[in-house]
Amino acid sequence: MYTVYGMADSGNCYKVKLALAQLARPYRWVEVDSTRGGTRTPEFLAMNPNGKVPTLQLEDGSFLPESNAILWYLAEGTVLVPDTRLLRARALQWMFFEQYSHEPNVAVARYILRYLPENSPRRGELPRLQERGHQALAVMEKQLAAADFFAGQYSVADIALYAYTHCAADGGLDLGRYPALRAWLERVRAQPRHVALG
Repeated sequence: MYTVYGMADSGNCYKVKLALAQLARPYRWVEVDSTRGGTRTPEFLAMNPNGKVPTLQLEDGSFLPESNAILWYLAEGTVLVPDTRLLRARALQWMFFEQYSHEPNVAVARYILRYLPENSPRRGELPRLQERGHQALAVMEKQLAAADFFAGQYSVADIALYAYTHCAADGGLDLGRYPALRAWLERVRAQPRHVALG
């Protein structure tokens, strides 16, 4: 059985939880509070030297970090990975987009507003993060105006992008201007064995 070391409120950890639920795979969850130093202990760093959640412990006892690598590992050979070479590349394209253009802005804005005190100097980062977050959401809107999902079918790319998009308002990003994106959120929520964040 897999063991997931994660934080329930983390979108990156939620990706793994959602994929495991939709694949109907049993797993054990170990809550690790990264906001209180849980990922910086010697025990955790022995599993993941980068000191981040999620980290997946495989059945052979080895560890796999990085949410999108975990998604791909869990989903390979299932309906969550497209079956043509080009569509697999499209799924990866959007997963790379999520980690490079989306998550560093949408998720970080959420982190600042959700976890840091109101007098934190990091609040000064919010206008830039929100501007770039909206740029990423606009790219998604354009794609979703022409397609139901990001890689020709519901896939790991949708899971990766759903995780922080569906709670973008927590980072001060209003989704009201993105009708195609909001319709996509509903399609993702309608998938079998969907589970909520938390």
